[in-house]
Amino acid sequence: MTTPLIIDTDPGVDDAFALALAAASPEVELLGVTTVFGNVPLADTTANALRLRALLGREDVPVAAGADRPLVHPQPHLSSAHGSDGLSGARGTLPEPTRAADPRDAVTLMRELLEAADRPVTIVPIGPLTNIALLLAAHPRLKAKIGRLVVMGGGVDVGNTTPSAEFNLWSDPEAARRVLVEEDVPTTLVPVDLTHRCAVGAGWLADLARTSATGAALVGLTGEYLATYRRILGLDGIVVHDAVAVAEAIRPGILATTAFAADLDCSFGPNRGALVVDRRREVERPPDLDVALDTDLDGLRSFLFERLSSLGGA
Repeated sequence: MTTPLIIDTDPGVDDAFALALAAASPEVELLGVTTVFGNVPLADTTANALRLRALLGREDVPVAAGADRPLVHPQPHLSSAHGSDGLSGARGTLPEPTRAADPRDAVTLMRELLEAADRPVTIVPIGPLTNIALLLAAHPRLKAKIGRLVVMGGGVDVGNTTPSAEFNLWSDPEAARRVLVEEDVPTTLVPVDLTHRCAVGAGWLADLARTSATGAALVGLTGEYLATYRRILGLDGIVVHDAVAVAEAIRPGILATTAFAADLDCSFGPNRGALVVDRRREVERPPDLDVALDTDLDGLRSFLFERLSSLGGA
């Protein structure tokens, strides 16, 4: 039986790979895609999601736009890693969508999909957590319909936007704290400590580009993203953060997790947006956040390649 899946996203190059992975995986039924501000403004994340949906031949999946700013305080700046349009300036290389964005907002779409579901739904938030915080605040009764959240975000020992904070959580710390700390929905967190280790090299990308027109189109979105990682990490490749989280949603247990008590720094000091993981043996609150810290790296990369290379022509 397939797992019903909703992806909440801010495309984003790695988001593109994540959406493609979901589309290529028969274990999941992609019910809907919701968009949020993040790597680029909401209008761009939504336009990118629509074009990616067209590339993947999944015009049947509704795409609904959500929050265009954080719950409380403005996002200080956007990500520069993904280029001006979020897809390395290559959005125009993707097919024009044949279906517009859903007229419903993201929270309404998620609510209606959850209400209609006949089995627990996995939600994979791979952008700022604003839409998810709004959903849980407005419709707490629907928590029972959510099987699990698989969240890409946070850093246990390192950040990627500040020394201690990862971009998704840093973009809306108040929303992130609501979801990760205050709610009781089963949650797996996929932090940058692990996703950086799951990076794929330029050779891996070149091989993927040769598998199909769709694979080539995905790799064609990586130009500025590749340049960023060469500059900041000396990496001849890219970090596919969000695809790692989607892999865990498709194949539960592909990532090794440990339960921790955690909090989120919402102060205005240098650690704003940082995940605070309590690794002591005796803690004041229960260790209820499953944090993914390890995986079979070669096995994960092989899984990603196998699925993405199975996509047909664009």
